[in-house]
Amino acid sequence: MKYLLLITFSIFSLNLIGQSIDYNLKKGYVAEGYDVVSYFENKAVEGKKEFSLTHDGVKFKFSSKTNLEAFKQNPEQYIPQYGGYCAYAVAVKSKKVGIDPETFEIRDGKLYLFYNSWGNNTLETWRENNVKGLQKKADKNWEAIKDF
Repeated sequence: MKYLLLITFSIFSLNLIGQSIDYNLKKGYVAEGYDVVSYFENKAVEGKKEFSLTHDGVKFKFSSKTNLEAFKQNPEQYIPQYGGYCAYAVAVKSKKVGIDPETFEIRDGKLYLFYNSWGNNTLETWRENNVKGLQKKADKNWEAIKDF
C-alpha cells in the first residue's frame, strides 16, 4: 500500500513539474479544447484531437493543421492570459474561475477568456469597467495565485 501511494504521488508530482503555471484544464485541454489560434481570427472554434499537442506540460487542440503549425511557431502569442481562467475573476476576486470558451476578447494582442453563465457574462462587466485598471489588477493578482 505504501508503494502504491508513493508511485501515485511520484507520477502526480512529475506531471506538475512539466507545467510552469496552473492552467485551467477543464475537459483535459487549455480553453476546454477550443482552438486558441482561432480566437485571433475572432472565432471560437472547437479543436480536433488529430490536431493536438502538448506545450508547457498541458494539452492544446486546434481546428486545423495550419493553426497547429502557427501555434508551434509562436506559442506564447496564443496562450490565454491567466492560465485560461476567467480574467475578470482573477482581477476582481483574485480567484481561479472556470470559463465559457465562447466568451473571449483579444485585447492588446492577448487572449482573455471569461465566465458566462446564469445571466452573468463577466466579459460585459469587464468592458463596462476600467479595462486597463482590471488588466493591471489581474496581472498583479495572477502573480500571487498562478502556482498550484
